[in-house]
Amino acid sequence: MLLIIIAALFFLGITSISYQQEGFCLFVFMGLVILLLLVKKEERFVISLLLSFLIGFVIFMISNHFVGTMNISKEIKIILNRLFLVFIIIGIVFNHLLFNKKVTWHNNKPDWNNPIVLPFHKINTFWFWLIGIIVNVIIYVFFIVQKDIEYIQTLLLFCLFFSLINAVFEEVIWRGILLSALKEHTSTGFAVIVTSVGFGLLHLSIGFSIFLGLSISVAGVIYALITLKTNSIYPSIVFHIVINIGMVYSGFII
Repeated sequence: MLLIIIAALFFLGITSISYQQEGFCLFVFMGLVILLLLVKKEERFVISLLLSFLIGFVIFMISNHFVGTMNISKEIKIILNRLFLVFIIIGIVFNHLLFNKKVTWHNNKPDWNNPIVLPFHKINTFWFWLIGIIVNVIIYVFFIVQKDIEYIQTLLLFCLFFSLINAVFEEVIWRGILLSALKEHTSTGFAVIVTSVGFGLLHLSIGFSIFLGLSISVAGVIYALITLKTNSIYPSIVFHIVINIGMVYSGFII
């Protein structure tokens, strides 16, 4: 029950910060701080971890609001927006140091030997990963072929920078540090749900709808599954880069 309350407050926190609802933000922070004072040491780390994420997210939003007032191109604003995700990383890393915990983020060579067991079926993780990439490439190609070659060339550098920065930073946050820490101190199921739904809701801050944000949470589950099965963050980063390239050239980003 306590973990459900913590997760609900975390999701509400991401949503209220994204929509700049100060009253709800205050409610969430007060709720997490009160729980922080009442729970045991092990649970305190989890609450503090999610609270540190939200504090980093607030700094992220303030930084982007400042950049939004600057007279620079939209492309540079978007790149800076993604770079500011470092504030969230700093927050959760600082929390680990505060509790004297080792920062781990699945920084290993992928192990493709663990199959993914689906209802009534078992599939090799590598083929699951590769098929997922191919399916997404086919979907996005449908949109990309409708663009002219000049449009594609104009966005090439932006696409590469955005896709790489966004994929690396988001995966380090969600499938890296948070997934590792939550899995160790709660359960694998809780870790996957919190990081996947939180990942989807974070997209509200860049203008995505609630429906689209929750749809992206499904991708979060897939990334988490691949990360856990391979014990490596790198396959999900590659998958994420492919998705980002498709989103840029299909017009979802700019």
